Amino acid sequence: MNSEDIKLRDEERSKCEVWTRVMGYHRPVDDFNIGKKGEQAERVHFSEKLTCGDSCFKSK
Repeated sequence: MNSEDIKLRDEERSKCEVWTRVMGYHRPVDDFNIGKKGEQAERVHFSEKLTCGDSCFKSK
């Protein structure tokens, strides 16, 4: 059975608590005030890419 085939009723679901790092420590997003929740929603997530490839780390 695929995970896509599994259907849950609302009463079977559990709430997912989202945490984020703010000012050096971790806090649940639900505890934020309305302004901080707005800032969290506007954040852009990105991934750094290696610019010179694996050759930068190979010893010669």
